[in-house]
Amino acid sequence: MPVISKNDKVLVTGANGYIAMWVVRHLLERGYIVRGTARNEEKCDYMIKYFAKLGYGSDRFEAVVVPDITKDGAFDEAVKGVDGIAHTASPFHLKATTPEELIEPAVKGTVGILNSVVKHGTNVKRIVVTSSIAAVITPSSQPSRFSEADWNEASVREVEEKGGNAAPIEIYRASKTLAERSVWDFYNKHKANISWDVAVINPPFPPIHDISSLKSLNTSLQTWYDALIADTPKTKEQLLFSSSWVDVRDTALAHVLALEKEAAGGERIITTAVNAANSLSPNPLPSHKLSKGFPEMLPPVEDRVYNITYEKSKEQRILGIPFRSKEETTKDTLQNFADRGW
Repeated sequence: MPVISKNDKVLVTGANGYIAMWVVRHLLERGYIVRGTARNEEKCDYMIKYFAKLGYGSDRFEAVVVPDITKDGAFDEAVKGVDGIAHTASPFHLKATTPEELIEPAVKGTVGILNSVVKHGTNVKRIVVTSSIAAVITPSSQPSRFSEADWNEASVREVEEKGGNAAPIEIYRASKTLAERSVWDFYNKHKANISWDVAVINPPFPPIHDISSLKSLNTSLQTWYDALIADTPKTKEQLLFSSSWVDVRDTALAHVLALEKEAAGGERIITTAVNAANSLSPNPLPSHKLSKGFPEMLPPVEDRVYNITYEKSKEQRILGIPFRSKEETTKDTLQNFADRGW
């Protein structure tokens, strides 16, 4: 039996975001009614107009303002009358100067919505939370394979020791680890007295959310653009970086399937299509010239970071997503950029 069914109402927090807009679209296409939150009226208006163009009026999609997810009771009204929740609202950028910039909203927003559900979410059956492989992996100079049993405690320790002097990427990773820990701690503490369960999606880093220019790309897309498209010299860190890959549409589908499938309850699920994406061949969209890279800057083989790989059997067993290839993702994203005149 599915946990939620057609015409049930689903709350999507941070619904104007990169992943969340696709979560909303998938839900609407599968017959659900969706309530989405955003920080202000402008972002809500964008979503309402976008989904109206697709044929989803106010009877299928509504947008509500939640200006500050760190405030007590921020989601109290939003959770009323919904059957499922996809909690995607959490900051993601690499410009934090203090750990609190990312960790406080990540943790408080997550614990806050769980508290709101305990108090007011009488119809809720499942909550799916967006985490990240940043909460799973510990970067290493040796070949590493990670599963849902692994946790990134190293980034948390670095932030605890260095505070604002910690690298921004480590602050982000720590925020994802601590936010996800707060989910499982809360759930394990309350599960004997609640009628809902949780599932967590751990994805790696063509857009339909509101972006007006390349300068307003979200962080994961900006990282992708800088690596593949921008004709600028790459730093040693960029060249050493081994990245996994997943299409945003597949990540969004994972959230929907985790809401629907009974077996996803209480599970932490890594969703990555490709373990390492260090090359693209052939050029997926010939009208766009991809960066050739800078092989002369590569360090000796013995000094390079080895690929990080992931155990993906749980995702295939529970969700079974036929992931898009990195070439298809690249082609579609570049075509979207071209359609925008970039």
